[in-house]
Formats: sequence, C-alpha cells, structure tokens
Amino acid sequence: MEWIIEGAGRARYCIKLVKINRIVPNPDLVIIKIPDSTPEIVAQYSLTDEQALLAKVRYNRLIDIFLGLTTYSLQNHLRTTVANVGQIEIDEIYVGINRHGCHYVIPVQAKGVSEQLSVVQTKQDILCCSEKFPDLVCRAISTQFMSDDLIALFELTVQDDQVKLVQERHYQLVPSSAIEKADLQQYRTIADDDTL
Repeated sequence: MEWIIEGAGRARYCIKLVKINRIVPNPDLVIIKIPDSTPEIVAQYSLTDEQALLAKVRYNRLIDIFLGLTTYSLQNHLRTTVANVGQIEIDEIYVGINRHGCHYVIPVQAKGVSEQLSVVQTKQDILCCSEKFPDLVCRAISTQFMSDDLIALFELTVQDDQVKLVQERHYQLVPSSAIEKADLQQYRTIADDDTL
C-alpha cells in the first residue's frame, strides 16, 4: 500500500491509501525498429525531457502505429479543470479516427528516463476526456524514454479504480538502413499473431 494525493475539487486535495500501482517498461518485450522521421535539426537540439519525447512520438507517428488509428495532435499542455478533481494538465492530446469512422480522444502522458509515470495523472486524463469529449472513445497513452532512441508506449485504462495495462510496445528509432530482413521477418510473424 502507498499514500497518493488526488485532486478533490478546486484547490482541494484528498490523501488516499491505495494498493501500489506502477507503470514501468517490461524489459522482456520485443523491440520494434521504426525508421526515424525526426527532423535532423530537431534531433540535434532536443533534450531527453518530456518535450523531446513528445516531439519524437509526434514526428514518427508512434500513436498511429501503436493504436492502428489515424491521429492528429490537438493540443500540447492542455490546462483545464475537471469536476470533483480541480485543475489538471494533459501533456498532449490527440484526436483520431479509425477505418469505420469512429472518433477517438487520446490523452498522452510523457516522462523522461529517470521519471515515474503517474497513475494519478492517467486517471485525471481519462476523467477529463470523458467530461470534455463525451462522444469520443478515450484511449489513454503513457510514453517514456527507455534510452535516447528507445521509447515505451503503454495503453492504459481504469478498472476497479486501478490503472490497468491494456497493451505495451517498445519502439526504437533507427536509420532505415538499420532495419534488416530478419527484423522484417520477425515483425511479419508478430503481425500474423495480431490478426488471430
């Protein structure tokens, strides 16, 4: 068990004792190589903070690849209030569409290598999306640098008042010449498994 602080309205907070709930990359997952589409000038000057991570996720369309949707960045650092929570900030928010025309809202939480992803922030992001975008399907994403070119993406949901992992993938941004035939064969096998 651990203590957490949750918003409970404007300038109000609640301290709760909850079961320990961590979102950390699984070191045993396969690494999927993605041709790095980050503009060279952006890569040259980017740091290893959440803003650099959000830029790499955006330029490489990792949300699209991860979720199998067509998505668009709607806003960075959305500051708003949520009923019974108070003021929150979503690192980045996307909207998307699938092949059937269903619309999605995708809140994204980003953290650097040494930072901890927050289950409280995930809950707040989902509450915000259900309040502000009630007609859209919410798919909450957390992303974290595992190293400068290795990025973990998590799709999360809330079940029984706990944040639960829906899926996780690790993407490595590489020059296209670094993707070998063996890699492509392995990815084909993974794709075949996904269609079952």
